[in-house]
Amino acid sequence: MSSTRLHPNPTPATATVSGASTASAVTTEGAAWLASAETYPRSALTHWRTRPTAPAVLPCGSVFDVVSVPAVFGRRMLDRLWDEGPGSGPVAAHRGRMLLFAAPGTAQRLPSLLAWEEWGRAVPGVLCHGTGDAVTVPPITADHRVTPPPGRLEGHLESRWLVAPDARHPWLPGPEVMLWACVRAARAAAGSAVRISIFPGGDQDAKVYDVSRRR
Repeated sequence: MSSTRLHPNPTPATATVSGASTASAVTTEGAAWLASAETYPRSALTHWRTRPTAPAVLPCGSVFDVVSVPAVFGRRMLDRLWDEGPGSGPVAAHRGRMLLFAAPGTAQRLPSLLAWEEWGRAVPGVLCHGTGDAVTVPPITADHRVTPPPGRLEGHLESRWLVAPDARHPWLPGPEVMLWACVRAARAAAGSAVRISIFPGGDQDAKVYDVSRRR
């Protein structure tokens, strides 16, 4: 499969996304894009309207692939993408992992690229979901919170959008961009002297991404 080339987002967004206390909202256009991954998009949209606080299970491979990484490492990837790179596509947090939406074909190529990369072994727990796979994504509403089970401290990381779909045809990073983010995040983790908790504190979680900067 041919590689995905970096290109500008055809529909720039104008909102900012804050992960401090509220989730990012899925727009009408973004919901239509998510539903387009289903065999019957209109039925999916109707179902979401009747159950707006319910997560959805979506197939990968045709409209998008998903790269799933541990939440802390995913935060590092997201910081690199927005601070030094082209921005990101939609991103969700789900049960302690971060789901980064990528261009179709990324799931097939990224593992082999990581295998050849010097820093590939330093990238923890990467799961690539492509054709034949499905992922659970957060509700389309912005105010849904999942109550954590006993012993879990950070319920707000359970299921929510960090960068919600906001366009009918959002820009999605390809395998080379995802590789670049993985390598940059691995290098940052290796060079950091700060102790990382599996449950990030509020200050770490308050990063704001200005989606109008997405390239």
